[in-house]
Amino acid sequence: MEIAGYIASLVIGISLGLIGGGGSILTVPVLVYLFGVEPVLATAYSLFIVGASSLVGAVPKYRQGLINIKTAIIFGIPSIAAVFATRKFIVPLIPAEVFQIGDFVITKSILMMLLFAVLMVFASVSMIREKNKDNGGEHEKQKFNYPVILLEGAVVGILTGLVGAGGGFLIIPALVLLSKLPMKQAVGTSLLIIAAKSLIGFTGDISNYNMDWTLLGLVTSLAIIGIFMGNQLSKKIDGNKLKKGFGWFVLIMGIYIIAKELLLPGSGSH
Repeated sequence: MEIAGYIASLVIGISLGLIGGGGSILTVPVLVYLFGVEPVLATAYSLFIVGASSLVGAVPKYRQGLINIKTAIIFGIPSIAAVFATRKFIVPLIPAEVFQIGDFVITKSILMMLLFAVLMVFASVSMIREKNKDNGGEHEKQKFNYPVILLEGAVVGILTGLVGAGGGFLIIPALVLLSKLPMKQAVGTSLLIIAAKSLIGFTGDISNYNMDWTLLGLVTSLAIIGIFMGNQLSKKIDGNKLKKGFGWFVLIMGIYIIAKELLLPGSGSH
């Protein structure tokens, strides 16, 4: 299964390079089902992998002038604070057995995977329905709805902290709608926000777990190699067409995880 895991790590990077996001949603299932990592720890690893990959992806966007630093700071600060606090304080407080329905016990691991699967379903819907409009605030003067941006940043941060996903599908629409950024700038800016909040959030975990740095380094390196491959492929392939197909794949994966965790608890790496 580990070979499949390494191949999947490369695929995560390729999908990030090709369609700009969404690949991170596969990181936790790959770690749990292919590498046998415990789900709560997998969400911590995912933060590092997603953060490092997004940081690499953000560099060319910055060079192209597609990152709005002011927006990244305004949106990023509440998000970063929320991720760090969630990982450092909230996740360790969740009991090993959360609640029981009849004979069925919802453990912390099952809860994490269910939360993640629900997030996958929402992310997939946004990919499938995405309209390729690039007019989001192209000619509008940039203005900030500060209270809403602060709230949205904090909510995305808590969600990222709980399930270890980048949350790009939540950040990009928020940047377009709430700070009137053009779509391309929103994508670039979201990479910087995701990198910052994921990596800083991960530091909240270092003292809580024993990390397998070898596995983490290998998966992250493969994902980063995949990004460069994806960037090259994106010159030949229309990423928007792929995005819809990828969305359907993520939807099927999300439903599969919900079914697996509820109908076959204990068959994964719990």
